[in-house]
Amino acid sequence: MQLSVQGRQIDVSDAFRNHVEDALGAIFNKYFGDAIEASVTLSREAHLLKAVVTAHVGRNIQLTAQGEAEAPYTAFDMAADRLSKRLRRHKRRLRDHHKAESGLESIPAQQYILSGIPAEDGEEDAKAVEGQPAVVAEMTTEVPTLTVGEAVMRMDLAELPAMMFRNKAHGGLNMIYRRSDGNIGWVDPRGNQSN
Repeated sequence: MQLSVQGRQIDVSDAFRNHVEDALGAIFNKYFGDAIEASVTLSREAHLLKAVVTAHVGRNIQLTAQGEAEAPYTAFDMAADRLSKRLRRHKRRLRDHHKAESGLESIPAQQYILSGIPAEDGEEDAKAVEGQPAVVAEMTTEVPTLTVGEAVMRMDLAELPAMMFRNKAHGGLNMIYRRSDGNIGWVDPRGNQSN
């Protein structure tokens, strides 16, 4: 596993790097055998330290967890515990997914990041069209073909607020998102119809 441990305006010691490597190695060996790559970023947020763990464990499967505490080891351990709980909850699905991964399909799509608030000085971005928000970034992304359960699992593992996917049942585009009440919303324009 490729591991990157970095600090943002914080020095990261070799002892902390070894602790991270041992802890993540134990977690991934328990659930996967090995992850492809992982990164841990430690940063200061007011009086707390924030540890963000991001791991790529399989094709299009991204895990993210974070923890905040006054000490770096405690912040990382909180993030690692959250990661471990998510993996334990989705262990069966992830193992079954790896067996069926060879048939995984996805379609390419264009992803845009839009500016939310116009500039105060009245100057508009060159890409802004009258009455429309400015395009800040354009990227290519993949829209995977998944069941609703698989999409919810991926959204939960990566801590995403929303996810678009192609529904395996009928091939139409669907969207799932986190609601303010903590539940997950599912938008299916076809109404789960087969045609």
